[in-house]
Amino acid sequence: MKIDDLKESQRVEDRRGSGYSSRRQGGGLTGSGLGGNLLLQLLFSSGKGKWLILLLLLFGLMGGGSGFGDFLGFDTNGGYSQSYQNQTESTTSTMTDKEGVFLSKVFQSTEDFWTKEFSKEGLKYNPPVLVIYEGQTSTACGLGSAGSGPFYCPGDRKVYIDLSFYRELTTKYKASGDFAMAYVIAHEVGHHVQTELGIMSDFNKARQKLSEKEANALTVRLELQADYYAGAWSKYVDGQGLLEVGDIDEAMTAAHAVGDDTLQKEAYGRVVPDSFTHGTSAQRQKWFHRGYQYGDLAHGDTFSGDI
Repeated sequence: MKIDDLKESQRVEDRRGSGYSSRRQGGGLTGSGLGGNLLLQLLFSSGKGKWLILLLLLFGLMGGGSGFGDFLGFDTNGGYSQSYQNQTESTTSTMTDKEGVFLSKVFQSTEDFWTKEFSKEGLKYNPPVLVIYEGQTSTACGLGSAGSGPFYCPGDRKVYIDLSFYRELTTKYKASGDFAMAYVIAHEVGHHVQTELGIMSDFNKARQKLSEKEANALTVRLELQADYYAGAWSKYVDGQGLLEVGDIDEAMTAAHAVGDDTLQKEAYGRVVPDSFTHGTSAQRQKWFHRGYQYGDLAHGDTFSGDI
């Protein structure tokens, strides 16, 4: 992706080394570490005690009483945690590292795109804030951990990322290229778009009445819509002449790499469709490509019909 002529976002908090974060030493209960592996193993196991262990693991993973549901983005009414209230935030930091500069410019381009798209619909877009941190950080949705990967918190309307994930895309997920990372950021911004449109609030209300299986299926539709929005932004930057040969392929590779079926097959050699929360690799590619095809809000309804 060509970023030389793009401006950096002024809505970035760089919390690295500023007292916001604390890096956990050794093996912690993170989504990609010990905790994540144990959770998946238990899901594939049987026995009366597994649900108690699962509950305890999830409790530890999300930082005690902060609530794992909040961290996954299901609480749209959350306020700042106490530890966060006592800290001073800055949204005018200037990136000095290559990765930070890239993310800042990508983030600004999403703001440019969605401001225009909302305007077409007679709406005002209130952009989110990008938080770059290390290890752990406080959020309105609880304790954020690098092991959980990039995420969006509707409680404070911020996108969180530890830059170690930038490198994991290549080493762990085999999805190299700068536009693979751009897709990830655009996907998380897509969740903010859902918050702005009221979709996230409607989703939260609906899932409270559903069984676990039904709630997972609804969550898949939420995630696929965020993939659509990422594709729509991709069409915009392509129209700006910013994409290079192979960029869309990089995003498609990343979408495939983080499909629920692909991740479960690679980890355990089998899949449990009822546990999917993001969609299959084929679904994620399909909805990203659909967004890239249309580049608008109108064709991104993943909550109706077949996905």
